[in-house]
Amino acid sequence: MMQIIKTYFDAFNAGDVDGMLACLSDDVAHHVNEGDIRIGRDKFADFCSHMNRCYAEQLTDMVIFASEDGARAAAEYVVNGTYKATDEGLPEARGQTYEISAGSFFDVQGGKITRVTTRYNLTDWIAQVS
Repeated sequence: MMQIIKTYFDAFNAGDVDGMLACLSDDVAHHVNEGDIRIGRDKFADFCSHMNRCYAEQLTDMVIFASEDGARAAAEYVVNGTYKATDEGLPEARGQTYEISAGSFFDVQGGKITRVTTRYNLTDWIAQVS
């Protein structure tokens, strides 16, 4: 189970959206920080496309935790990013860089990720790019 989470994050850092999608169930529930829950791999792909347009990010200092039964996992990491294009409702992008702590939480079933929940401090991020 830890391997699917590691594979997911390795794909993220490589900018490999297809690799990330391969780790997800067809009906994955994506709980976005400060946003709605999106159901399905297609909606996750749309989210990734939007994020890749607005942000360039690498995750470092990764620590992955998993439940004994392998059904749930969590990861804590640092997001090192560049704000490339203005995201609606957020400050204007001017190539600002940022570094924020974040965490993701997962449900895993049948070797696929069925839930991704990501959390970070949006107020801290806004302060860094403003």
